[in-house]
Amino acid sequence: MEVTRILAIRHGETAWNVGGRLQGHLDIPLNDTGRQQAQRLARALAGREALAAIYSSDLGRALDTAQALQSATGAPLTVRPALRERSFGDFQGQTFEQLSQAWPEAAERWRKRDPAWAPPGGGESLLTFQERVAQEVQALATQNIGNQIAIVTHGGVLDVLYRQAARLGLQDARTWQLTNTAVNRLLWSPEGGLGLVGWADVSHLEDASLDESTT
Repeated sequence: MEVTRILAIRHGETAWNVGGRLQGHLDIPLNDTGRQQAQRLARALAGREALAAIYSSDLGRALDTAQALQSATGAPLTVRPALRERSFGDFQGQTFEQLSQAWPEAAERWRKRDPAWAPPGGGESLLTFQERVAQEVQALATQNIGNQIAIVTHGGVLDVLYRQAARLGLQDARTWQLTNTAVNRLLWSPEGGLGLVGWADVSHLEDASLDESTT
């Protein structure tokens, strides 16, 4: 059975990650920690993984992470806007505490992960978001049968992919991590679709030898 191996990677840390603010489609840059994480990730994968291609969201926090990986591995990089984070509409830039105060009813539907509900101001419902992500990743996997690729994207995208690979519903409680620059391994086949191989590998963040100052 021919398969596509996928390294699904969240972008490096941003100031809004630290502050608990919803980023969505807003183009928030990596902070210093995020840039260091991206460099560690790139050095680690360059030493142990063969990549046929790298695909990235067009938002800067993902693209900067992907460019570090491309520089280290030499794999071709393609920007794919469909790998963007979910659009949160008017909720973008807010913390959940702020949402609960300003939009209590909407915040409750958000908390309960109502699949059909979309944030006001042009946000995406979970169902619409899930369909976008699933179609995009299937297209990329189909183009790369027999190879390994990296997808550099966002926490929401990775959450959808985990649920799809583990055959979980959109409202099932999350028990898995979505760590910045963690390496998450998936397998795709035309017969079986997406499968889970390994999740949340952060060994490169713990390996001091991958610091730029020590190389």
